[in-house]
Amino acid sequence: MVFPLPDELSLSSGRFETRGEVEVWFADELPDDLVKLWPRLLERAEVSGLYPFICWRDDPYRPEDLSEVDAIRLDAVLAADFDEYRRRRLPSWSNPVSDEEWAASVPEEVREYVAPWPHDPGPPFESWPGLAPAEPASRTGLSPAETAGWAVDQLLRTEPFVRTCQLALVPARRGADVPAIVGWSAGGPLPLLCSLLRSWEERFGARVLSGFGGALTVSVARPPQDLAQAERLALEHVLTTADNIVDDPPTPFPTYANELPGRYLWRLWWD
Repeated sequence: MVFPLPDELSLSSGRFETRGEVEVWFADELPDDLVKLWPRLLERAEVSGLYPFICWRDDPYRPEDLSEVDAIRLDAVLAADFDEYRRRRLPSWSNPVSDEEWAASVPEEVREYVAPWPHDPGPPFESWPGLAPAEPASRTGLSPAETAGWAVDQLLRTEPFVRTCQLALVPARRGADVPAIVGWSAGGPLPLLCSLLRSWEERFGARVLSGFGGALTVSVARPPQDLAQAERLALEHVLTTADNIVDDPPTPFPTYANELPGRYLWRLWWD
């Protein structure tokens, strides 16, 4: 079922396309005033149920049944995933590769051009520590919609391929469900990812901005402020299986966790 466009987009060229059981509207190009428009669209979405999303209209897609997201018991699933992740990674965390072993594994002609990856000691947990505690909503600062507008500006400034994307308006109960409804394809488990996005919405004021290629971008109004909280959140990020954290390159866990306090933009991507 098609829907009336917001006044700000009523003169924009675009078209409706079917995604699973819903109609999604795609603008032909990104509006020039997207940074100012985004917070208004997000605030209105709380009533209209039409959430903005930056994506490639012609990206391969496979809509996910939201019942698969609803069925996720997040804490239990992540606990099992961490046990398996720790089992597989513990040998490399415990026994770092020596310089000699690294040199033996790299062709001689490229050694001078490639630095050894730093050793990753892994998360400081022997068992699943539970979800990171929520950052209080009472903390002063920008609202989730205002933060999202700031983050869209950052995305437009720093992501070279974003100008090839389109703006989509997606009918959804909440913004965290948009990747599943659109059927954005990534290497990670989409139901688990959307379940995490729902939880990050509630705990950290997160809002989904974009999904194109293998990358997902999220704004965060209330990021963690201390390292203990950030370490537990960093583990949640690792368990998304995102390659930019886990494997490409293998960012040492302490390095990644130390970067999360006060970080208002999260970017996860899969090869």
